Amino acid sequence: MHGPTYMANPLACAAANASLDLFEAGDWLADVRRIEAGLTEGLDACRNAPGVVDVRVRGAIGVVEFNRPVDAGTLCARFVDEGVWIRPMGKVVYLTPPFVVSDDELECLTGAIRRVIA
Repeated sequence: MHGPTYMANPLACAAANASLDLFEAGDWLADVRRIEAGLTEGLDACRNAPGVVDVRVRGAIGVVEFNRPVDAGTLCARFVDEGVWIRPMGKVVYLTPPFVVSDDELECLTGAIRRVIA
Protein backbone atom coordinates (compact mmCIF):
# COMPACT_ATOMS: atom_id res chain seq x y z
CA MET A 1 0.00 0.00 0.00
CA HIS A 2 1.28 3.45 -0.94
CA GLY A 3 -0.37 5.74 1.57
CA PRO A 4 1.34 9.04 0.69
CA THR A 5 1.01 8.72 -3.10
CA TYR A 6 -2.20 9.25 -5.05
CA MET A 7 -4.50 6.84 -3.15
CA ALA A 8 -7.04 7.22 -5.99
CA ASN A 9 -7.59 10.90 -5.17
CA PRO A 10 -9.59 12.17 -8.19
CA LEU A 11 -7.91 15.60 -8.32
CA ALA A 12 -4.41 14.12 -8.02
CA CYS A 13 -5.18 11.52 -10.69
CA ALA A 14 -6.56 14.21 -13.03
CA ALA A 15 -3.39 16.28 -12.53
CA ALA A 16 -1.21 13.23 -13.22
CA ASN A 17 -3.16 12.42 -16.39
CA ALA A 18 -2.91 16.05 -17.58
CA SER A 19 0.85 15.90 -17.03
CA LEU A 20 1.08 12.73 -19.10
CA ASP A 21 -0.98 14.40 -21.84
CA LEU A 22 1.59 17.22 -21.98
CA PHE A 23 4.36 14.67 -22.50
CA GLU A 24 2.46 13.00 -25.32
CA ALA A 25 1.64 16.30 -27.05
CA GLY A 26 4.93 18.15 -26.67
CA ASP A 27 8.40 17.84 -28.10
CA TRP A 28 9.94 17.38 -24.67
CA LEU A 29 12.85 15.33 -26.03
CA ALA A 30 14.05 18.38 -27.96
CA ASP A 31 13.77 20.43 -24.77
CA VAL A 32 15.83 17.86 -22.87
CA ARG A 33 18.53 17.88 -25.57
CA ARG A 34 18.64 21.70 -25.48
CA ILE A 35 18.88 21.75 -21.68
CA GLU A 36 21.54 19.02 -21.72
CA ALA A 37 23.65 21.09 -24.12
CA GLY A 38 23.22 24.21 -21.99
CA LEU A 39 24.13 22.38 -18.79
CA THR A 40 27.17 20.77 -20.41
CA GLU A 41 28.44 24.09 -21.73
CA GLY A 42 27.54 26.04 -18.61
CA LEU A 43 29.02 23.65 -16.04
CA ASP A 44 32.14 22.53 -17.91
CA ALA A 45 34.31 25.30 -16.43
CA CYS A 46 33.50 23.97 -12.94
CA ARG A 47 35.81 21.00 -13.56
CA ASN A 48 38.77 23.17 -12.54
CA ALA A 49 37.22 24.61 -9.37
CA PRO A 50 38.79 23.76 -6.01
CA GLY A 51 37.50 20.51 -4.52
CA VAL A 52 35.50 19.47 -7.59
CA VAL A 53 35.92 15.79 -8.43
CA ASP A 54 33.29 15.41 -11.14
CA VAL A 55 30.95 17.36 -13.38
CA ARG A 56 28.29 15.31 -15.10
CA VAL A 57 25.17 15.93 -17.14
CA ARG A 58 22.51 13.42 -18.06
CA GLY A 59 19.53 14.78 -19.94
CA ALA A 60 18.12 17.73 -17.98
CA ILE A 61 20.14 17.06 -14.82
CA GLY A 62 23.50 18.71 -14.16
CA VAL A 63 25.74 17.87 -11.20
CA VAL A 64 28.93 19.32 -9.78
CA GLU A 65 30.37 16.89 -7.22
CA PHE A 66 32.91 17.82 -4.56
CA ASN A 67 35.42 15.69 -2.69
CA ARG A 68 33.58 16.30 0.61
CA PRO A 69 30.18 17.52 1.79
CA VAL A 70 29.56 21.19 1.05
CA ASP A 71 28.33 23.80 3.50
CA ALA A 72 24.79 23.96 2.13
CA GLY A 73 23.75 26.97 4.20
CA THR A 74 26.65 29.11 3.07
CA LEU A 75 26.31 28.08 -0.56
CA CYS A 76 22.53 28.66 -0.54
CA ALA A 77 23.08 32.19 0.78
CA ARG A 78 25.69 32.88 -1.88
CA PHE A 79 23.38 31.55 -4.60
CA VAL A 80 20.58 33.80 -3.34
CA ASP A 81 23.01 36.74 -3.53
CA GLU A 82 23.46 35.76 -7.20
CA GLY A 83 19.68 35.90 -7.68
CA VAL A 84 19.03 32.15 -7.94
CA TRP A 85 17.71 29.44 -5.65
CA ILE A 86 19.96 26.39 -5.79
CA ARG A 87 20.01 23.95 -2.89
CA PRO A 88 23.18 21.85 -2.57
CA MET A 89 22.92 18.46 -0.93
CA GLY A 90 25.70 16.35 0.54
CA LYS A 91 28.67 16.54 -1.81
CA VAL A 92 26.80 17.89 -4.82
CA VAL A 93 25.41 21.05 -6.33
CA TYR A 94 22.83 20.02 -8.88
CA LEU A 95 20.29 21.47 -11.27
CA THR A 96 17.07 19.86 -12.44
CA PRO A 97 15.44 22.70 -14.36
CA PRO A 98 11.95 22.41 -15.81
CA PHE A 99 11.72 21.59 -19.49
CA VAL A 100 10.39 25.11 -20.15
CA VAL A 101 13.54 26.82 -18.83
CA SER A 102 14.86 29.37 -21.30
CA ASP A 103 18.47 29.40 -22.46
CA ASP A 104 18.98 32.73 -20.64
CA GLU A 105 17.57 31.31 -17.41
CA LEU A 106 19.77 28.25 -17.73
CA GLU A 107 22.84 30.44 -18.23
CA CYS A 108 21.82 32.45 -15.16
CA LEU A 109 21.77 29.23 -13.10
CA THR A 110 25.00 27.75 -14.42
CA GLY A 111 26.75 31.12 -14.26
CA ALA A 112 25.81 31.46 -10.60
CA ILE A 113 27.30 28.05 -9.88
CA ARG A 114 30.52 28.95 -11.71
CA ARG A 115 30.89 32.23 -9.81
CA VAL A 116 30.04 30.81 -6.38
CA ILE A 117 32.27 27.73 -6.44
CA ALA A 118 35.26 29.38 -8.19
